[in-house]
Amino acid sequence: MNDMTSILSQPIARLGATTITLGQALGFGAMLLVALFLALAVALWRAGKARAVAAAEAADHARDTEARIADVLQAQAEMHGRMGAIADVFGARQAELTQSLGQRLDAMTGRLGQTMAEQTKSTHESLAKLQERLAVIDTAQGNIQSLAGQVVQLQAILSNKQTRGAFGQSRMEAIIADGLPHGAYDFQASLSNGSRPDCLVRMPNGAPMLAIDAKFPLEAWNAIRAAEGADMQKAAAQAFRRDIEVHIRDIAEKYLLQGETQDTAFMFVPSESVFAEIHENFEAVVQKAHRARVVIVSPSLLMLSIQVIQAILKDARMREQAHLIQGEVIRLMEDVGRVDERVRRLQTHFGQAARDIDDILVSTSKVTKRGQKIEALEFAEGETEAPRDGTAKAEAGARVADSKTGQLRLRVVEDGE
Repeated sequence: MNDMTSILSQPIARLGATTITLGQALGFGAMLLVALFLALAVALWRAGKARAVAAAEAADHARDTEARIADVLQAQAEMHGRMGAIADVFGARQAELTQSLGQRLDAMTGRLGQTMAEQTKSTHESLAKLQERLAVIDTAQGNIQSLAGQVVQLQAILSNKQTRGAFGQSRMEAIIADGLPHGAYDFQASLSNGSRPDCLVRMPNGAPMLAIDAKFPLEAWNAIRAAEGADMQKAAAQAFRRDIEVHIRDIAEKYLLQGETQDTAFMFVPSESVFAEIHENFEAVVQKAHRARVVIVSPSLLMLSIQVIQAILKDARMREQAHLIQGEVIRLMEDVGRVDERVRRLQTHFGQAARDIDDILVSTSKVTKRGQKIEALEFAEGETEAPRDGTAKAEAGARVADSKTGQLRLRVVEDGE
């Protein structure tokens, strides 16, 4: 016992000034064990209580969960019903939609087919028209190529002075031959001075002839068109002016003869463009030609002048035939007067014949009455009517004789005329 006490009283630790013995430590440990036991018991009680609460809560939660699951199942069943109804509605709507889409697709296919047929027909027609136009274009292209060849030939003609003169001469001759009758003109005729104008137009009533020259100089004009610089164009224009002035002077000196040709001569320019260029840019040359009594004419102006001359010739022929027409009219009026006189005589004879016929009808009426009386054996006391009837018959015979004599006299007069 004392050993135990001494052992328990031995110090085992020091906390500051306090010394802790083994007995104190064991006592403190026992107290600590008791405290731990109590704490463990409290904890176990609390844990059991918590488990009970949790079990209650779990049961409540399970009941709530079952209720919710039941609600969810009910809602799911309702949802299945609604989904079935919706599926039925969707199925019906889908069938209707499919039918409607089928009808629309059929209609659209029909319209598309019709449209494609119309487009195909229109395309064929357009292609046919295009082929026709292409054929026309090919023909026009051939004509253009032919015309280009003719232009090249014309250029070759105009490049030569002799052929160019023949070209102008041929154009002038064609215009005059189309506008004037044969015999009203002469080509390449000689004048008294030995000169030979390209054409002489015979004027009516013995008037002097009109001289026409067709040899227009085009070398200087071609030089103007070929000139590139201003100096070259100016020099070519001066040469062109000089050539025209020389040609105008030659026409005035050779073809204007007093009493043989008109006081005015024509200088034919075979191109409308050259004619317009002369009147636009060479006014001094035109004025000089007017003073020299030389008229510059283009194909259209020459045609107009020929038409005027044709009208003058026609008027002159009408005046020459006027006295013949007047004589025929006088003889025609004499014939009309003679016919009127004879008609009047015939009217007189017809009137006399009508009166004779009336007298004859009166006599025949009396004869008829007399016959009726004889047939009825009714004789009147006055038998003197017979001589009167005989007298009337004699008068009627005399009138018929006079009528025949008048007709015979009319025939004799007609034969005499």
